[in-house]
Amino acid sequence: MSCGLDQNANIEKAVQQIESAAQQGADLVCLQELFASRYPCQSEDHLRFDLAEPIPGPKSDRIATAARNHQVVVIGSFFERRTSGIYHNTAVVFDVDGSEAGRYRKMHVPDDPLYYEKFYFTPGDLGFVSIPTSKGDLGVCICWDQWFPEAARLTALSGAEILFYPTAIGWVPAEKDEYGESQCSAWETMMRSHAIANGVFVAAVNRVGYEDALEFWGQSFICDPNGNILVKAEQDQEETLLASCNLAQIDVVRTHWPFLRDRRIDAYDGLNKRFLDDQ
Repeated sequence: MSCGLDQNANIEKAVQQIESAAQQGADLVCLQELFASRYPCQSEDHLRFDLAEPIPGPKSDRIATAARNHQVVVIGSFFERRTSGIYHNTAVVFDVDGSEAGRYRKMHVPDDPLYYEKFYFTPGDLGFVSIPTSKGDLGVCICWDQWFPEAARLTALSGAEILFYPTAIGWVPAEKDEYGESQCSAWETMMRSHAIANGVFVAAVNRVGYEDALEFWGQSFICDPNGNILVKAEQDQEETLLASCNLAQIDVVRTHWPFLRDRRIDAYDGLNKRFLDDQ
């Protein structure tokens, strides 16, 4: 969805989208990254810390209520104020009764032009986890996490059947003509590779619209454990995507492509190093 300057209007739009998805038969609903406001990290501005609030708080309570009212699992992404001076980019999973099933704090925090997240967010400290819900075991990573195969692997190894990636990714206008197509292609390829390598479903949920210097490219999609795209949104309009995810497919795919079986866990010690310098 697109976001405006009025936080309450954004939240109410999200609640309406949750209701609409539930009426169409959805069991699980995922909102985009930091859905309650325009993306706040295009510049370093101390006033934007005012967007944050504790969890539970008014914003998360509103989404919890929507989950309970419509009997769906909802993933919401929030600007969390943990305590004075410590803020996180946090996704919370609410079960169908509105209770908190679990949360994830963004582990990989970028610092790029127009994405100055290190100014705002402390890196997550909850690890890569699977969150049990009444509708399945879910893994949640957030935006920049999507480029790291280690994050997807550890989340899948923890038992997640579906990996959700609430996202805010877009084009810098000056780069779009030259790099835009390859950037989108790389983004989609990475997520499809997570599905294939781990034998899981993957759902990428992005925002749309122009916000200051960024044009968010939308194109949210859901893919199966073979990497096949089940549904995909347009780049320039709000949409609610629905897809049926047969979780029994995970075992079928993993027995035919036994990547988890054939991992050489005795040979991967180098992954905990920044770089393997020649000795």
